[in-house]
Formats: sequence, C-alpha cells, structure tokens
Amino acid sequence: MNVYLKQSIAIILMSVVLGGAALSQSKVGTSAAPFLGIAVGPKGIALGGAYVALANDVTALYYNPGAVSQQQGSQFMVSHTDWLVDTKFDWVGVSINLDGSSMVGVSITQLNYGEEVVTTEDFQDGTGETWTAADIAIGLSYARNLTDRFSIGGTLKYIQQRIWNESASSFALDVGLKYVTDFNGMTIGMSISNFGADMRMQGKDLFRNYDPEPTVSGNNGAIPVEYKTDEWPLPLLFRAGIAMDVLQMDDLNFIVAVDALRPSDNAETVNIGGEISWKQMFFFRGGMKSLFLPESEEGYTIGGGAKYELTGANIISFDYSYQEFGKFGGIQSFAIGITF
Repeated sequence: MNVYLKQSIAIILMSVVLGGAALSQSKVGTSAAPFLGIAVGPKGIALGGAYVALANDVTALYYNPGAVSQQQGSQFMVSHTDWLVDTKFDWVGVSINLDGSSMVGVSITQLNYGEEVVTTEDFQDGTGETWTAADIAIGLSYARNLTDRFSIGGTLKYIQQRIWNESASSFALDVGLKYVTDFNGMTIGMSISNFGADMRMQGKDLFRNYDPEPTVSGNNGAIPVEYKTDEWPLPLLFRAGIAMDVLQMDDLNFIVAVDALRPSDNAETVNIGGEISWKQMFFFRGGMKSLFLPESEEGYTIGGGAKYELTGANIISFDYSYQEFGKFGGIQSFAIGITF
C-alpha cells in the first residue's frame, strides 16, 4: 500500500470519527436553513445523490469541494428545479482551473418561496402589500491536487434566510477530499458540510411597544422592546462514498456509486446510483435516495444527459433528472453547462 493511500485512509477515518463526534447530539428536524440539504444538479440528483466520490463536474462545489480540482478544464453551470409546493430552487456555479492542479470556484444557491398578499383580521382580502421569502447561500471554494490521485478542498459560504422583514444569516465551512485508486477506477470521497454558527431571526417586525404594568395608571405604557427569537444550528452533514467502474468497453461505460450520509437534523441514510455512458457523449442515470430512512417520501431517481463539443476544447452539456417524492409527486431538474 503506497504512502498516499495510507494517508488518504487515515484522513477518511479521522473524518468519520470527528464527524461522528460532532453529530452525536443529533436532533431530528431541528435545524435552520434546511434548504442546504437540497441536492444540486440533475446529474447528482439522477444518481440518487450518490455523488461525493463520483463528483466530476462543477456541482462538486456542493457535494465535495475537494473533488473539483480533478476536473478537466473550467466549467460554468446553471441548474433549475421546480421544488416542493410551487417553490423554485436555483443553483449557479463556476470553477476556474488555475494551473492544472488547483481550482477556485464560486456558487450561488437560492430557494425562492414566491410572494403572497398580506392579510389581516381587518383586511382579509389583502392590505395592498405583498410579502416574500427566500433562502440564499453564496460560496467561495478552493481545491488542490496534492498528487495525481488525491485532492482536497474547502468552501466558505455566507447563508441567509429571509421572510418579509425578518432575516437570519451565518457563515459556514465545507471540507472534502477525493482519492482515485488504481483498481477499476475506484474513487473514495468524503465531505463535511455546513460547519458554522447558529442562526437567529431578526427584523423590524420584532420591535414592539410594551407596558410592564398594564393595571397601573400613569406609567410609561410604550416601552420599546425587541422579541428575541431562538437560535437554531445549521444542518451539519457528513458524507462518505465510493464509486467504481463495473463495465468498461470501447464505447460503453457503467459506473456505480454508493454514499452514506449522517445529517445532524435527521437519521442516517444511504444513497445509491449508476450511470451508463456511450462514447462519453450520451448518459443514462438512475438511483435510489434515502434508503433505510424511516417514513421517507423520497424514492427512485432517473435522468440523462448529453455533451456536444464546440470549437476547440469547449463543450456544452445538457442534463435532466426526475425524482419521485411520494405525496408531493415528481420533481424535475434541468441544467446547462459549458466547459472551457
């Protein structure tokens, strides 16, 4: 076993231990910014979310920032998902190849809840105002190949949740690594996401006038106060996965991937997926998400994609995915990317 493989295994084992310790106080369904757990990009989604080891495009900025430096060239991608109950989930990312062994990347994630009319007891048909809500995360990433097989990277991101006049914000860190073995293209990947400070809602609607002695006349009945909301932790997520070529022919290739996930705001789960490609131009993908998760609404995932070479080394790609979401029906995602 060479020294780099030993180092990689040691780092992964250490990360498992640290991740397990960090998540030992797990609280199901009690975190802020749950939108950070929504899968990004039709490729990863179609693979059932099993993408921490396989990640080989710009969406690695989300799944495993340590994998993005193993890409070929630079890439830009825009992804859109019609998410649950008429919300819109969008992701934009760009990775820039600096010197062949290191990458920088920027990503923007947004969940838009739309807008609704403001109603009150006196104006049940509307006051003429509208209220909106949206979540956003902006990330800055850096990754580097330490060897021709092993890479590591991280993302610093700013997170904000907003509903009408109230908002909460925080900063968080993602860290990931990827190791490519010499056995059938097998890769090992891991990442820890959303390690950061708690979030608390603040805003002008939380300011009120307060009368500490409403039964006493002559006192100040309009003392300005601010309601203090509770702080909630970010959804810390530990991923570890493996991917491998199980069939390699002249034009045909078949890859399988398995990820184990341990989130701080839910139970442990497993994602599996597979991809069949023809001439590295056309792709069919399928998977299963949230296996062994009690009462999960998520189920099978399918999708596909195509690549077309433009002038020089420029490549344009199209990807699509469909995921079954139980009572919520099916959810579709689309993406277009350019490699340059």
